[in-house]
Amino acid sequence: MLTDLGRRPFTGPFPFGHECVAEVVRTGGEVRSVTPGDAVIVPFQISCGRCTACSQGLTAACGTDRRTPISMYGLGTATGGWGGTMSDLLRVPHADHMLVRVPEGVDPVALASASDNIPDGWRSVAAPLARFPGAPVLVLGGRARSVGLYAAASALALGAERVDYLDSSRERLSIAAALGATPLTRIGRPGWPRPGSTARYPIVVDASGERGALRHALRSLTPGGVCTSVAPYFESGTRLPLWTMYVNQASFVTGLANARAELPAVLDAVTAGRLRPELVTGVVADWSDAPRALLDPTTKVVVRRARAHTR
Repeated sequence: MLTDLGRRPFTGPFPFGHECVAEVVRTGGEVRSVTPGDAVIVPFQISCGRCTACSQGLTAACGTDRRTPISMYGLGTATGGWGGTMSDLLRVPHADHMLVRVPEGVDPVALASASDNIPDGWRSVAAPLARFPGAPVLVLGGRARSVGLYAAASALALGAERVDYLDSSRERLSIAAALGATPLTRIGRPGWPRPGSTARYPIVVDASGERGALRHALRSLTPGGVCTSVAPYFESGTRLPLWTMYVNQASFVTGLANARAELPAVLDAVTAGRLRPELVTGVVADWSDAPRALLDPTTKVVVRRARAHTR
């Protein structure tokens, strides 16, 4: 388990947090794209924008300043020791590439997860819907709590004719309905319907991460369909129904989202009002209440603080 990151990769203490909208306080002498006082999105992965991987849109695999297999904020030395976003100050390398200004007229609080979870949900449906325009989408909600909901919201923003959202959480089912998806209640564990007893979809998103979820997701595909899993499976020996996939000509996609590469399209959709990520947020807390608020079991907690500068 997680041997690529060491035997005990997430042993604390370490600076916490990997998603944020921040205010630029100081800049280095070579930074040209932002100035102090700007509100900016800080992608959670460290990327330079110049290497071979970045030029291919694979900003999660940037080869510059890569200290560990996964280079990001908020998870200690296992992911490079870059610090955490729940801090008074955060150093951002390659700032001209990394930092993205919050669009005019958009509430920064609505974009708190634009560093990671919103682009993760977006990429799970954007490429498949480009391949199958207007197709219906199935999202299995669960462990990747907000990502599945952002996937549902993104699918609708991108023109899916219908989005069915399957989950056992009443809160997430309610949010899915508010987003415009059709909530489908999953009862019990594992609670997956029998093969052949469910509808089929060209596009399926697995945000569940539970035992049996991948099998159900892949069996729910129409011939030639695409399943994207945004939920990491840490256990060794996770099984896939490869014969079913082979016969059905199914495609399976997994891996880290390339957050910085996906941000422009995400922000265009938010600015146009087609994507409303704020509907996923359950709690907005003040900075002083962060220790308590972050223990809230709600789907998405956003912590905010007063800006240091005003214009």
